[in-house]
Amino acid sequence: MEVWIETADVVDIRERVFQRAGSGIASVQNPVEHKGNPAGWPENPGSGAGRDVIGADLPRLIYVRWQSLAEPQTYEAYIVIPESAREIMRKPEKAFCNFDSKWVTESRKNLVIGLAPGGIAKVWLTGTCLKAIEIARIVGTVNKKGPYQGKNEGRYALPLEPESRAYVEKFGIPYGSW
Repeated sequence: MEVWIETADVVDIRERVFQRAGSGIASVQNPVEHKGNPAGWPENPGSGAGRDVIGADLPRLIYVRWQSLAEPQTYEAYIVIPESAREIMRKPEKAFCNFDSKWVTESRKNLVIGLAPGGIAKVWLTGTCLKAIEIARIVGTVNKKGPYQGKNEGRYALPLEPESRAYVEKFGIPYGSW
């Protein structure tokens, strides 16, 4: 389901704030000709259209505000990253990398956030060649000010893609699958 990220702000373990570490369209796969299933999460989510947070230490807290374009609705969530997740990020692991058919040692340094209708945010840790590990699932809240904190006259960032609109009209939004 399509979302527009208004802001993703990061606070690292040194209490430094990195505002707008992420924003814009999230990676999405539209159901072409009503084929595919937007319900649920992928088994091993990739980094998608991720952003590097240059100069940041390990994350402590992430605030994300996004527009669920399928509903449409604006949500926000505070994602507290547990110390156990940071321990996983610190620990290198050996893995077989399919990209170049070699064994590598790497850390899970990528934090992936999935955003869905109903205000659901799910967080995984992953690496280039390592499988994703789920570390959190959060139910955000409706941002009562609406899109862009009420500064855009209630207009959402983008219209829902025609393929997605047709899918939602035919099958509805699969609430509860996230």
